[in-house]
Amino acid sequence: MEFKSVINGKKIDNNQWLEIINPTNFKIAGRVTALDAKSIESAFKSARNSQESWEETKLLDRIVILKNFRDLIETNIEKISEIMMLEIAKGLKDCRNEVLRTLELIDYTFEEAKRLNPLALTGEELGVENKIGVFSRVAKGVVLAISPFNYPVNLALAKIFPALVTGNTVVFKPATAGSLVGAFIGELSIEAKLPNGIFNVVTGRGREIGDLISTNKEIDFISFTGSVGIGNHLKQIASTKDMVLELGGKDPAIVLDDENLDFYANEIVNGAFGYSGQRCTAIKRVLTTDKVADQLVPIILRKVQALSMGEPKDDAFITPLIDEKSALFVKGLIDDAKGKKALILHGGALVKNRLQPTLVDNVDTTMRLAWEEPFGPVLPIIRLRSNDEIIKVANETDFGLQASVFGRDILAAIKVAKKLKCGTVNINGKSQRGPDSFPFSGIKDSGMGVQGVREALLSMTRYKGIVLNYN
Repeated sequence: MEFKSVINGKKIDNNQWLEIINPTNFKIAGRVTALDAKSIESAFKSARNSQESWEETKLLDRIVILKNFRDLIETNIEKISEIMMLEIAKGLKDCRNEVLRTLELIDYTFEEAKRLNPLALTGEELGVENKIGVFSRVAKGVVLAISPFNYPVNLALAKIFPALVTGNTVVFKPATAGSLVGAFIGELSIEAKLPNGIFNVVTGRGREIGDLISTNKEIDFISFTGSVGIGNHLKQIASTKDMVLELGGKDPAIVLDDENLDFYANEIVNGAFGYSGQRCTAIKRVLTTDKVADQLVPIILRKVQALSMGEPKDDAFITPLIDEKSALFVKGLIDDAKGKKALILHGGALVKNRLQPTLVDNVDTTMRLAWEEPFGPVLPIIRLRSNDEIIKVANETDFGLQASVFGRDILAAIKVAKKLKCGTVNINGKSQRGPDSFPFSGIKDSGMGVQGVREALLSMTRYKGIVLNYN
């Protein structure tokens, strides 16, 4: 496969290429344009030059234009899904579901955009007469959208469509693994006849062009999803820009009782090992007492042992990790825990980037696995003495994205949930991003700002007031 960057409505062919490796067989899945500094600058100039006329286009007319783009994505569900499977080793069924979910998100975005109604205010409550102000939401300008490898369609278009429908223009940088599907979506935008310059796709090696992209003077807003390291680097080098960052997590599953253990275990295993644990909202540790763990862990173990491991095309539950470097990092966390007397109940074997689903018991707070985000198929069990100790360990992490609390006593679960320092707590359910209509946020190293459909529309716009003085 070969896809080109898109700048100002045209495919860019500079005869420089970035090869994308298939994580399943290590063969070349395809290649995308590797842009240079001059081309990147032209992408931002195109976005800036087209922004005013695009914002002046009426909202309903913008939606009509963007719906053509949306419909082409729907027409190409199978091709998009196959490209995703080949470049990120996600199961084919999960790839299709990601595209379908994203189409629903786009439709919801169009409807929510219609509800960004202006505020009409008077000053009478402060004793100011003969004055009325109308405050509308207007575009911020040029949006830089940077997406991660693990949800290269959903987490890209969840940025792109809210930006475009509100009158912003976009420069989109997909993750290296994710560049094929990102560039293909760019080519679909040409087929959809989007106005030139409103949507530009820039591809290339992140380590070579990342700073060039994120510090461009034309940027008015940055929406980034990715690693903590890159997110914190963005804060430093682009500190004068408005931004929303979605970073990592160390999401705990807290189990308060032994009332419904099979249900708890099912939610925990699905939450921990879905897409091989390569999700910021994956359950990354179980916190409970010895009494509960003695009954819960054998049930979790049976479910982990039953997980299928194999090829994305066969919809195996556990598929290869994105690359060998990532797999070795996860294996290092497991080995560190094992070396400090944790008990490997299942898994731990690694061949290249294929890591068995791994369940580790008796993990304590001296082990890296208790604190570091693995982004892989490993679940540590941390046994603690009391709910107070559980809450303390849950909150001591540098992350604060999500948590799950399991228990039949809902009032007790809510009391624990209120004490957890994170963006969202799920009671009797695994941690997860959706539904996309919900606000999604993290604190500490898990991010900055709020995502979700309405939240994206708000973050990518600002109030513009017109005040009428009359006698």
